[in-house]
Amino acid sequence: MSPPEPPRRTRRALRRRQSNARLWLVIGSALTGLSFAHATLAAGKLPQGGTYVAGAGAIASHGDGLVVTQPGSTRGVIEWNSFSIGRNNSVTFDNGSGATLNRVTGGSPSAIFGRLSATGSLYVINPQGIVVGPSGVISTGGRFVASTLDVCNDAFMQGGGSLTLSGDRDASVINLGKVSSSGGDVFLIARRAVINAGTITAPNGTAELAAGEQVLLQDSGSSRQVFVQTGSQGTAVNRGHIKAAQVSLQAADGNVYALAGGGTRIRATGTANRDGHVWLVADGGRVSQLGRISASNADGSGGTVDMQAAQLAFGKHAAVHAGQWDLLTPAFTIDDAAARALQRSLNAGTSVDVTTTGANGATGDVGVASSLRWQGPASLTLAAYRDVSVASGRTIANNGAGNLTLRADASGIDNGGSVINGGTIDWSKSTGIVSALYDMNGTYSPGTLVGNASWTAPVYSGLVTQITGYRLVNSVADFQAVGNDMTGNYALGKDIEANNAAFTTLGTTDYTISAPFAGQFDGMWHTISNFSPNLDAIFGDIGQGGVVRDLKVDGHPPANDTGFYGGIGLLAINSHGTIVNTFASGANGCECFSATLSGLVGSNYGLIERSGSSVTVRTGGEAAGLVFTNYGRIDGSYATGSATGFYTHGGGAGLVLENFGSVTQSFASGRVSSGNGLVQGGICVHCSGLGTDVYWDVQTTGQPTSGGNLPASNGLTTAQMSNPASFVGWDFGPNGVWVMPTGATHPVLRWQVEH
Repeated sequence: MSPPEPPRRTRRALRRRQSNARLWLVIGSALTGLSFAHATLAAGKLPQGGTYVAGAGAIASHGDGLVVTQPGSTRGVIEWNSFSIGRNNSVTFDNGSGATLNRVTGGSPSAIFGRLSATGSLYVINPQGIVVGPSGVISTGGRFVASTLDVCNDAFMQGGGSLTLSGDRDASVINLGKVSSSGGDVFLIARRAVINAGTITAPNGTAELAAGEQVLLQDSGSSRQVFVQTGSQGTAVNRGHIKAAQVSLQAADGNVYALAGGGTRIRATGTANRDGHVWLVADGGRVSQLGRISASNADGSGGTVDMQAAQLAFGKHAAVHAGQWDLLTPAFTIDDAAARALQRSLNAGTSVDVTTTGANGATGDVGVASSLRWQGPASLTLAAYRDVSVASGRTIANNGAGNLTLRADASGIDNGGSVINGGTIDWSKSTGIVSALYDMNGTYSPGTLVGNASWTAPVYSGLVTQITGYRLVNSVADFQAVGNDMTGNYALGKDIEANNAAFTTLGTTDYTISAPFAGQFDGMWHTISNFSPNLDAIFGDIGQGGVVRDLKVDGHPPANDTGFYGGIGLLAINSHGTIVNTFASGANGCECFSATLSGLVGSNYGLIERSGSSVTVRTGGEAAGLVFTNYGRIDGSYATGSATGFYTHGGGAGLVLENFGSVTQSFASGRVSSGNGLVQGGICVHCSGLGTDVYWDVQTTGQPTSGGNLPASNGLTTAQMSNPASFVGWDFGPNGVWVMPTGATHPVLRWQVEH
């Protein structure tokens, strides 16, 4: 007969004791490696035998204390026979805002059980190991470094650059006390193990634990500063509390442990100059997260947590409270433990991005073996090197505004990546969107999809459906394959450099438009550049119901192009559909007699919004910066490229040559010129129906009038164009359509800054 199960409180206490026992076993093993004699840990010790070997200063004893004075905020190197501080003793460095490196050349490790302080930066290097005892307190005004790896004196004395630290001793750095820097960073570096079971505080800098044989230490005000260059299969452990602007635990080919405990054990708070950021990195090893990690920016918004390892493991209390949690690993299966960690984080408002690399011979797949359900606006991305799959009977569901992206072939290499849903994706209670992206030569098994019957597309999104499967376009060949199904849904998997490869304008046959594009094309904020289609446009006709969105186009047709087709833009010849968040750059021109060219679209019969062009348009016929003829609607768009009709019958317009539709909240600022003094305008040539919130730059366009129905007051100087107040009714707010970058001479669309 089995003995009765102990009460719940007893079980919790037992688990705590077991957890503490495991921690102290690790610490005890590291302490054993330090070979501390009993006397080393006793009170009454002070550093012995100190001598300056670079720089200058004075070392003086004062009772139970030692004072090192290094004048003039200089740098200096002191070599010591031993460097330990007893419980009731203190060592003070008066080094201004300078830096002092303390190297221990004797055979004993350093035990700091008293107080160690510095006005500036302080380095303690001891190949035999360093421990800060439970009563130890270290405080500096600048950087603090405790390391078993050494650095050459010359590199340190030069200052202001990178330092390479290296060593082959199997010793550890352990903090059981309190280490803080009020104005700088805290770095604990060792070959074997780095353990924090105390408190580390660096409110204005980074706190970093690194295990390796060689590390690079850099100065950076916006990122982590320690990088393991040569691994040692070492270990970085946090069981204590770390609070800093940014935090990093790194072990390269070893293991990283973020252990559990009451409250948040790792917290990055960010500053005005640093985003709140946490890194846990064990490229060839394992990251084990058992507790809660928090990252926030100085303004209260969510920060970022990055995890990178060959293996990821999660305890039952694991969670991330941040704006974004990124996980990078060769392959990943969302089992029960991982699902709990992801759900806790998503429910806390943390968006999660899991990416697999296929490294080390792994499949590179992402498998959902346990159900995931969360509430709120956080989004989940599962991006696999090859395939994404949801197991039979498993559900992914959101109640709120969260998005879900299932991305196969995350590297965009056309490896046949597929999305296979054997379970259920339930967005019936969500206003978010679901996107499944798979290769042209891959497959999509949608499984059971449940959408929200009352879902409506967010404004300016260009979305048509809440749940959508997209074929990935990763090459020029993939782009050309779109022509095989002009009603399908597609997405750019990466930036595509066409290198002026031969390209047939989609939906054309023998230089005539044969089929409109009636599907969805999502650029995913990527760029296709240096393409040379037969008609100088990607699409022949974006048909009614067709959508092109979130795309950047950089076109450079051949200089000797002698095309003659009228009304051609770099994106499309005609558009009867929707173009949103799309921008064209480069050139569109020909040495031809009568071609009519424009930057983005030839003839628009549909909707163009939040789009633009900086294309240099040059033709023997008539030229327009954005659209040649508009029969539809243009809103929140602009053109900054020049428009030149260089033959005697050529004309030009900054935005639209002919307008028979509506143009609102738009502007033009590119140079407009034409041959033989023919009609030209800052906005248009033959038009009416321009909104009162349309503007042009009279100086850069060279045009005193709009060419349409706008009053002269809508013609602005370049100085006025750089002032948001000049644009009546335009939204330059925190979430508005427009942004005026510092030093800019004209507005840009917000998405251009954010993507």
